[in-house]
Amino acid sequence: MKENFKGIGLADLCSWFGVTRQAYYQSKKRVLQDLIEQEILLDRISNIRKDHKRLGGRKLFYKLEDFMNEHNIKMGRDAFFDLLREHNLLIKQRKRYHITTNSNHWMKKYPNLIKGLEPLGPNHIWVSDITYWKTKGGHYYISFITDAYSRKIVGYHVADTMEAIESIAALKMAIKTLTPEATGLIHHSDRGSQYCSSGYVKTLKNKGIKISMTENGDPLENAIAERVNGIIKGEYLFDYEIKSLSKAKEILKSVVKLYNEDRPHSSIGNATPSELHDNFTDKEIKRLWKNYYRTYSKCETVT
Repeated sequence: MKENFKGIGLADLCSWFGVTRQAYYQSKKRVLQDLIEQEILLDRISNIRKDHKRLGGRKLFYKLEDFMNEHNIKMGRDAFFDLLREHNLLIKQRKRYHITTNSNHWMKKYPNLIKGLEPLGPNHIWVSDITYWKTKGGHYYISFITDAYSRKIVGYHVADTMEAIESIAALKMAIKTLTPEATGLIHHSDRGSQYCSSGYVKTLKNKGIKISMTENGDPLENAIAERVNGIIKGEYLFDYEIKSLSKAKEILKSVVKLYNEDRPHSSIGNATPSELHDNFTDKEIKRLWKNYYRTYSKCETVT
């Protein structure tokens, strides 16, 4: 085939294929420009993934929008996902199998107070859950308390046991974030023994916090808490080799900071949890309520 084209000029080749020499050079320039832009994006993605190791494609695209505008890179979401797929950068979801809830106990259980309830702003509804963290060097249990309005983790604690005192530590951290005038707060959880324990219940009642619990074992009754567990474990904690509890605490602290302050959530208008939690305005209530209602009542995953 090569022998047939020896001695044939570019002008003749272009005429055979119905293109001008100018169009040929422009096309060649566009291909080169596309390759350069892709390399720039891949480098930026690599930098983001140093911290957000398993951040999904949609979140990456949102975080890169300003960067692409600054560098005059025009790429739609479909093309962006094709780029991720081509370079094996799409994230596969991991499933959770370990059960951390034991509701078969004699302690008092409380009714569900948040079913269909609109969160009116930060510190109106807190959702709590315990998740199992399996590492290459050991396993731990993490207690999270998340604000249902902003998705901000307001309290957390990691331990190598599931005793109630460990969950109380997360609760006390969350309570420290409250202002003296805060009232009307509801704490929602599953019916696990930790949340029904006398120490946990007493801590809530001493602060005038209402107690709400799921009505059965369906995790969708505590959907936001379950989703936060999945994000933290699936995007941040899955590949650490932790050989001590002190190291686990150090890693978890840095991860919660990244989640709260640098990870956008589509359910809150692609703001970060801290941004929405700390800059509350009435304007945001209706937008958030719509997403919250879909998440809780229709069981859609909105993050």
